[in-house]
Amino acid sequence: MSQSYNRGTVEDFGRWREFSAGMWAWIFHKFTGWVLVGYLFTHIAVLSTSLGGAELYTSTLQGLEALLVVRFLEIGLLAVAVFHILNGVRLLMVDLGVGLESQDKSFYASMLLTGAIVVASIPTFLGGPLTA
Repeated sequence: MSQSYNRGTVEDFGRWREFSAGMWAWIFHKFTGWVLVGYLFTHIAVLSTSLGGAELYTSTLQGLEALLVVRFLEIGLLAVAVFHILNGVRLLMVDLGVGLESQDKSFYASMLLTGAIVVASIPTFLGGPLTA
């Protein structure tokens, strides 16, 4: 017979204060991965409009580019993708044994670099749709 272990109340939402940088890195990596999977379906849906012809595809893209909310969503997508990539590289280095002692610093560095890239890209995304 196995012994049970009292892990405490699962609904204890105050436990997030006890999370270390490694736990936040894991949570953010999983979250960004699921967001990217969700975006993949949206991307396929938009690309599938090309089956209706070049005019339908072009008008769909122009319509999406004209919406300000889509441009803000693209900034969010950039942030998600950049963080997921940088954290993935950080995890690869940890798995290879490089930087085991400074995992928290590398997590904070990936967050800082993600923020810098996203802030530097905001004028590009909010500049308006490109004209051909």
